Amino acid sequence: MNLKAKKIKRTKELNKLLVLKDRNLIKVVTGVRRCGKSTLLLQFQKLLKKENPKTPVISINMDLPKFRFLAEQDWKQIHDYIQKLLKKNIMNYVFIDEIQNIPQFEKLLEGLFVNPHIDLYVTGSNAYLLSSELATLLTGRAFEINILPFSFAEYLEYTGKTAAPDRAFAEYRRTGGFPEAVGLAASSENFAYEYLKTVFQNIYENDIQKRHTIYYEISYNEVVHFLMDSIGSAVSAGNIAKSLTANNKKIDNKTVAKYIDTLVEAYLFYKINRYDIKGRQHLATMEKYYLVDLGMRNALLGKEFSADAGHLLENIVFLELQRRNYNVWIGKADTLEVDFVARDKDGYTKYIQVAYTVREQKKLERELAPLAKISDFNERLLLTMDFEALSHNGIKQLNVIDWLLDN
Repeated sequence: MNLKAKKIKRTKELNKLLVLKDRNLIKVVTGVRRCGKSTLLLQFQKLLKKENPKTPVISINMDLPKFRFLAEQDWKQIHDYIQKLLKKNIMNYVFIDEIQNIPQFEKLLEGLFVNPHIDLYVTGSNAYLLSSELATLLTGRAFEINILPFSFAEYLEYTGKTAAPDRAFAEYRRTGGFPEAVGLAASSENFAYEYLKTVFQNIYENDIQKRHTIYYEISYNEVVHFLMDSIGSAVSAGNIAKSLTANNKKIDNKTVAKYIDTLVEAYLFYKINRYDIKGRQHLATMEKYYLVDLGMRNALLGKEFSADAGHLLENIVFLELQRRNYNVWIGKADTLEVDFVARDKDGYTKYIQVAYTVREQKKLERELAPLAKISDFNERLLLTMDFEALSHNGIKQLNVIDWLLDN
């Protein structure tokens, strides 16, 4: 099968764009580089053309060679270039990829937004640019849609490996869900890992180094590797700096904190804070970080999944909760920890514990203990790789693959 030529529809995101079509909002599609933002907008453009072949579509991708000449222009010149392409007296659909590559892009967006005949869609790979500066300038006028690499369900659809989901899940854990990496892994997982290394370097050069001064790339990579090696563990800038310094890699707290912020801004990591379930309050210490894709970890660290199977399974569950639009925290139940407190847009809460296996009685008791501490009536789940679907005094134990595929 030629996976390179195959595309799958990001149905949920496409539906969002269809609902937002012609609304007086800038549609901002965000996410890590190479996760499929441009493909999503191309699919949406095809839907527009299918609906009406004469629909005016203006599409600019700042990463493509044919538009490199625009990168040398200021925002006003790009604005004038787009204005010349507009059809008069009808709605024009304007798409700009990697908007953060345009100096003073906020002024460009503001200038286009005020035109009643423009419906505006942009993508970006930097959370600070698109969630802070843009939000300040265009408060109430921008709607953000964040997308991630393929979910496991999308991975199965893309690869066609639906007949053996357990085997496919083992491959998904290793190579992750970046679309191009999945295609390359069909030939060799080593090809996928080499590609993911180039993706990381591209993110570093374009979304981090261009915006922030990184004096020591070696120290920066040490912080990256530390975070990747600490998925599912509570960390702080202080303990990272202390650990690296103890290994003769001297670095201070402030530098580590700055490096972590740049990784979160580039959508490589997601920061999760703690939540005291009984006290119903947010806690500001010892946060956790989850990686946007486990394939990236395997490419850069070269570690086997079995080395930290439970925490890496947590990472997959966290990303799925993000895709399902949950707000997520790490739960504190007395002195015990609940892996995830997940709250949906309607305010309903789930408590989720993740373990690779609970076949041993002591392991089962240890995983159930935090959930048993919770006295409210919200749903409590224990997700594992075990095949059994059981109930433990109101706590549901489910197979994680079944949960991932239950849409």
